[in-house]
Amino acid sequence: MPDAFADLVGQDEAVETLRRAAAAAAAMLRTAGEAEVPAGVDPGGGMTHAWIFTGPPGSGRSVAARAFAAALQCVHGTGCGECPGCHTTLAGTHADVRLVVPEGLSIGVNEMRALVLRAASTPSGGRWQVVIVTDADRLTEAASNALLKAVEEPPPRTVFLLCAPSTHPDDISVTIRSRCRVVPLRQPAAEAVAEVLVRRDGIAPDVARWTAAATQGHVGRARRLARDPQARARREAVLAVPRRLTGVGAAFDAASALIEAAEAEAEASVAEVDAAERAALETALGAGGTGRGAAGAARGVAGQLKDLERRQKSRATRAQRDALDRALVDLAAFYRDALAIALGAPVSPVHADTAEVAEAGARSWQAEGALRRLEAVLACRAAIESNVKPRIAVEAMMLALWKG
Repeated sequence: MPDAFADLVGQDEAVETLRRAAAAAAAMLRTAGEAEVPAGVDPGGGMTHAWIFTGPPGSGRSVAARAFAAALQCVHGTGCGECPGCHTTLAGTHADVRLVVPEGLSIGVNEMRALVLRAASTPSGGRWQVVIVTDADRLTEAASNALLKAVEEPPPRTVFLLCAPSTHPDDISVTIRSRCRVVPLRQPAAEAVAEVLVRRDGIAPDVARWTAAATQGHVGRARRLARDPQARARREAVLAVPRRLTGVGAAFDAASALIEAAEAEAEASVAEVDAAERAALETALGAGGTGRGAAGAARGVAGQLKDLERRQKSRATRAQRDALDRALVDLAAFYRDALAIALGAPVSPVHADTAEVAEAGARSWQAEGALRRLEAVLACRAAIESNVKPRIAVEAMMLALWKG
């Protein structure tokens, strides 16, 4: 089995930083014995109690956080990937590693308070309690304040690992940022992503190279595109949009198709989980039971199911927005290709299979027109992130793309 950092693609500097910190953390435990380890102590390797992993989508923020957590729980302090600490952390079953993955649009204060309270307990394995927040930019203000209190006065052996796109105040609060060590990650090269897909996932080299380039170095999206025919079909439909924009009616039709495709993809991705959650909750609450107390239990089920439906609706909304954003990224890359061709830039196209269409667009629109269209797609992404209704934002984008 490879070491814990094997899946962190193209991040050599970050891996070296995290290895030194993990070794320093292991030295702290050996030196302290059974005594408590003072929080924030830096014995020379840069180990501290709070970290922020930043980088663009696909750079591996959560992968880096999980790998570092494995190295902290490693009995050798190296992230060997073979010991029980590494194995259980990477598998998501370690008792002292808590992973927060927001299912809805945000992470609420109650969830964060409960997490901080659990993280304050003594590590069952004698090493570290590790809290990983995969999307710290989705913390509500109240949740951010609850986390801040824990980061300001951390328990002796608790380490917080936060993942966010950047350290901008819109992504992470300034006060939390000031108490954390930042590990910046970069977008991995397409060649490095292709190598991982071939080595780890057994994907054919030519397919791996194509998907790595088409997803701009995003490992997860590249793997999905290589394995899922439906993902390839959705991408082809998105890249056909520029050819479909022949008038106002066509622009609105294209917007509806894009929204409906995102909704269908989101529904398919959460349907199985939603059904399993509902069945498990009904069983736990005694739904369908008979005998004394069955009527009272049935009344209790209704309230619990309503709360579950609310959470599932929030998760579905997040899934829909994520699916739509993936489509917008592909569309933006098409117009980027057209702009690069119009400018004569010596760069490879992102979408090699639509290079001829992009070249035709570049001749028709010129550089200025391609740039306006690229900006329209990026503005749509920003509007949806600011909670503009997706349909309104996409319709406005389609009209801007048609008018140029």
